[in-house]
Amino acid sequence: MTTVERVAEFSDLTLDNAEEAGGKGANLGEMVSAGLPVPPGFVLLRDGYRDAMRAAGVDGQLAALHRDALAAASEPDKLDDLSRRLQAVVAEAGVADDVRAEILGAYHRLGDQPLVAVRSSATGEDGRDASFAGMNRTLTNVRGDDELIQAVLECWMSLFGSRVIAYRASRGFTADPAMAVVVQRMVASERSGVGFTADPSTGARDRVVIEAALGLGEVVVSGLVTPDTYVVDKESLRVLDVRVGHQDFRIVQGPDGRDHQEDLSPELADARVLDDETLRRVAELARDVERHYGCPQDLEWAVAGGEIWLVQARPVTTLGAAAPSAGSILVRGLSAAPGMASGAVRILRDPDEGHDLIDGEVLVAPMTNPDWLPTLRRASAIVTDNGGMTCHAAIVARELGVPCVVGARTATTELVAGATVTVDGTHGQVRSGALAPAASAVVTERAAPTVVRSEVTATKIYVNLAMPDSAETVAAQDVDGVGLLRAEFILTEALGGRHPHDLIAHDEGDALVSALVSSVGRIAAAFGRRPVIYRATDFRSNEFRTLTGGEDYEPVEHNPMIGYRGCFRYIKEPELFALELRALAQIRESSPNLGLMIPFVRTKWELEECLSLIDASPLGRQRGLHRWVMAEVPSVVHWLPEYIGMGIDGVSIGSNDLTQLMLGVDRDSEICAEVFDEADAAVLDAIGRIVSTARAHGITSSLCGQRPSTDPAFAEHLVRLGITSISVNPDAAEPTRRVVAAAERRLLVEAARATQSGG
Repeated sequence: MTTVERVAEFSDLTLDNAEEAGGKGANLGEMVSAGLPVPPGFVLLRDGYRDAMRAAGVDGQLAALHRDALAAASEPDKLDDLSRRLQAVVAEAGVADDVRAEILGAYHRLGDQPLVAVRSSATGEDGRDASFAGMNRTLTNVRGDDELIQAVLECWMSLFGSRVIAYRASRGFTADPAMAVVVQRMVASERSGVGFTADPSTGARDRVVIEAALGLGEVVVSGLVTPDTYVVDKESLRVLDVRVGHQDFRIVQGPDGRDHQEDLSPELADARVLDDETLRRVAELARDVERHYGCPQDLEWAVAGGEIWLVQARPVTTLGAAAPSAGSILVRGLSAAPGMASGAVRILRDPDEGHDLIDGEVLVAPMTNPDWLPTLRRASAIVTDNGGMTCHAAIVARELGVPCVVGARTATTELVAGATVTVDGTHGQVRSGALAPAASAVVTERAAPTVVRSEVTATKIYVNLAMPDSAETVAAQDVDGVGLLRAEFILTEALGGRHPHDLIAHDEGDALVSALVSSVGRIAAAFGRRPVIYRATDFRSNEFRTLTGGEDYEPVEHNPMIGYRGCFRYIKEPELFALELRALAQIRESSPNLGLMIPFVRTKWELEECLSLIDASPLGRQRGLHRWVMAEVPSVVHWLPEYIGMGIDGVSIGSNDLTQLMLGVDRDSEICAEVFDEADAAVLDAIGRIVSTARAHGITSSLCGQRPSTDPAFAEHLVRLGITSISVNPDAAEPTRRVVAAAERRLLVEAARATQSGG
């Protein structure tokens, strides 16, 4: 590739071309250079934008307006006006004829009017840490010359969004911005899935494990269907095992080029997805990926038009050990909580039936909610028909150390009440019969683990907790405290299923306070001097309505996720918040390690009023109280300095909700699952700005989520930003500390080498 070119094929690019092609474009080129089958495409380099603006004679006007906009970064109304003017200038300038010709020439080489994705690929002259991530713009299912050119223009216009300009101003970037654009052919997946070049459950490295489904692959990774599972010998590619799943629907690309959900006939629903030949081809590709990278790989693949495409590949971070065998497999589901336990099946369909469960039985239910807590505590294992990895049953089971399988679909109808079964939460299976006594004793014992700190990290490793039952066990682990104590489960149990206003109306507030003191106090005491950060109750209106009496007090909202919740609810209904504050004040008299976190803070004024309520309470008058805000709403990026000025000394990034609101995508949407990405550049930019602000003002910053434990690159990014802590589920604490320790060592080595070079 030469520097005078404005369009480059993926095959002409490597990571060395990031300056001209941006991060996305350069990385795609690197994958192609490694010989991996990536869907074809090209990059319109940053000079394409610059040349188009020069040809239109607006480059000087854009530069002047941009300088004015940078100067107005702290004046929202003025900034918005300048942003609109800048974008209008770009739109009016359009794509120069010669640049258009190059784009369309490359597009036509991809085929006859193919569907493509058009994505911004940020470039910059300020180093790797200055990604200009906020300018990221993506358009999918683009077809035809006019749509493509318009999509390119929209990417260019996104250079001058008001938030992006404010970002540049905050970083001191005054150079005229530019942007590359990635154009990539879309894959209309007929079959898709995931593959592992080592068995993730047994650790066996001599085989490839493949899961497959019809249509687009998000149905597999999101657990929406039960995929086929295939096991292939890695060397000979001989098929060792085939387990056909079940799929009621598939997501396909419709005639209009958009994604559509298509119901499947009973025959297709239970038909095998991959024939032996295609299976061997997928396994061979997986093997090639492992050989290139030199370690076991977890990859996503798709079949379209007879071709197999690699969508993603990443190292396998953990490999399990083989599990003791039991009887035949009765049902399969998602591995929600690891371990194995045996017991008699107890099928319950309502939490009111919980008294029927005998201690040590296996609870089988359609789904659970907080009302099931007393029953869950007495079960040896949990199996549900519905649910995913973040459902109530999964969260509770992981904390209790109880094996759990969710999304088993037919467990309540296929399992026989009273029959002895073994629940294998590690592999997502329910088997007939019981484990051998020796094996059973090992897997069902819930003794506190022996703490052996093999790694020391400057970044604190916290845990997320939801109930007191597991407090002592988790506190005995190598963890630095509780970064997120969810109040919802504790409060639900304290309320006894009643709406809090019903208790207040009957003058039973003292009983609620006592229950909270008992439960939360147990957790705070278990961790001694280590911090325990209590997140105030964040029920949404639809969840409050399910409590007894809730329909009398709660509004009906069409979108409760962004409705009446969090900080805003506290200032509108201070009486319940006052009870929480009373309880926390009593706990801190003996456990001053307890802190308070305010969730879902949208604006400065509502936080001001909320803090006034805290200051006026017994809790607010106590010395040494740490006050946190949850960073879920993108507005925190702007307001955090103001929040700190009001006395906030900790910020915890809720990565799932922040991603949801940054990208405008429902985290639970089946159709939009591919859009939800915690590592999207815009999300990473927001996280970086939050951590940077926290560092500049000397306050604690944390991130609450599981991704750091499963994605070493994401964890290292957080460490490089200077985040002070990461909070994960208890079962992920140890692998997270290992990943963080490795990242910190790399930073130390880089710093030492830089010092040597400077000397």
